[in-house]
Amino acid sequence: MEYYELHPENPQQRYINKAVEVLKNGGVIIYPTDTVYGLGCDIFNREAVERIYTIKNETETKLFSFLCPDLKDISKYAKVSDFAYRSMKKINSGPYTFVLPAAKQVPKMLWTKRKTVGIRVPNNEIARNLAQELGNPIISTSATTRKGELIFDPLEIKAMFNLSVDLMLSMGALSGIPSSIVDLSGDEAEIVREGSGDLSVFY
Repeated sequence: MEYYELHPENPQQRYINKAVEVLKNGGVIIYPTDTVYGLGCDIFNREAVERIYTIKNETETKLFSFLCPDLKDISKYAKVSDFAYRSMKKINSGPYTFVLPAAKQVPKMLWTKRKTVGIRVPNNEIARNLAQELGNPIISTSATTRKGELIFDPLEIKAMFNLSVDLMLSMGALSGIPSSIVDLSGDEAEIVREGSGDLSVFY
């Protein structure tokens, strides 16, 4: 695994560029978000997505969310109602995963049985920059042990995934609280999981 420590306020663009190159070549990376470290790859590279299932010891019945660099990009990958757009616009970016009806261009392996997908726009410049530079959304699933326990220490993450992941961008310890999941596929917001972030904005 390539391992790079980023400056928290002025992250080195050359390291982000290296990560983007790995993503473009079908690799798997670990990267910081505004909540926890995420495992990621290009959502359109099926082999890379399958690698993440193997790394996380998950079956394909466990669905992964993905991140976009900006709210305006979400409409390319999901059907966004006026209600959903107004709800998301309240926060712009942050520790939330939005459940929305899937658009046709999203790979079917990322659809739920209800034909929805989970999309994030994290309040983290590095994570958004990765997706922006790649030109495609990237998978966003928490870096955990094979038992599903979150790992907070980047050096511990490095040791655990050293042989299975291609590159890691480190920014030190993160909050350790996963994103909240908010279902905006209907006419009102439904809180699926209460995690980071103020949920009162959706009521």
